[in-house]
Amino acid sequence: MKILMVCLGNICRSPLAEGILQSKVNSKHVFVDSAGTSGFHEGELPDNRSIEVAFKNNIDIKQQRSRKFVAEDFENFDLIYTMDESNYKDIIKLSDNENDKQKVKMILNESYPNQNLSVPDPYYGGDDGFKNVFQMLNDACEVIASKINNDAR
Repeated sequence: MKILMVCLGNICRSPLAEGILQSKVNSKHVFVDSAGTSGFHEGELPDNRSIEVAFKNNIDIKQQRSRKFVAEDFENFDLIYTMDESNYKDIIKLSDNENDKQKVKMILNESYPNQNLSVPDPYYGGDDGFKNVFQMLNDACEVIASKINNDAR
């Protein structure tokens, strides 16, 4: 299974989601990556605050580099999780068919089904924003991982 996490710049939320989910699944069976809808930070490391909050939770995301979401990602991934409604809409616009659209989901619907809640962008906030985002993503990734692990049985 291949899963893609998507936010705007691919330096705060989606790198955290990638690292968190990777820490909860068997990498032999599940590939996790992340991307941004903007491409503003292409090739850059995740935000230092994301790196720091991940590290405090025993997750290393320093090897990640930002990249832009491309239409080919629909072919390469089984599931595409977006962090908010804006990113969801941007990804859906790039889809060619219903199968592509079915792959795209808002990540917090895993923790709060059918509520379409957004993971707030912590970029302009303080450290607490990154801690809160980590916890939200950790909860959602726990649900995703349990589904994957149940399917693998």
